[in-house]
Amino acid sequence: MNPTNIAAALTDLIFNPGLDLHEAADLHFAPDYRQRTNGEWADREGFLEHIAHLRTVVAEGSVEVHDEMSDGIHYADRHTVHVNKEDGSTVRTEVYLFADFAPDGRFSRIEEVTLMLEGDEADRNLGSAR
Repeated sequence: MNPTNIAAALTDLIFNPGLDLHEAADLHFAPDYRQRTNGEWADREGFLEHIAHLRTVVAEGSVEVHDEMSDGIHYADRHTVHVNKEDGSTVRTEVYLFADFAPDGRFSRIEEVTLMLEGDEADRNLGSAR
């Protein structure tokens, strides 16, 4: 299996509402997946709570990958997430991400730092809101 990438994972999780949340997660994230965003750790269940919340506030969006590298088991990228929210506002967040792949090519761990480029102060925690 080819390893996943962040653009495919976020598109399926957030911007493809026709795909069941758990099916989308199973495509890209290992069962023992965990994530740290801006210093806060979440297990897979906490991560899925976050994505479920995003699905209620995001109308549409896209992922723009600026830099991406992988050496087989490690993955790193810098990307910008463009979001149009249900309330009509927009958010742009730049993300610096380091990850590990499980043997099957899904993400097993992601550690990321986010930088809001556009949006209201209330959207600053959109990367980890639940």
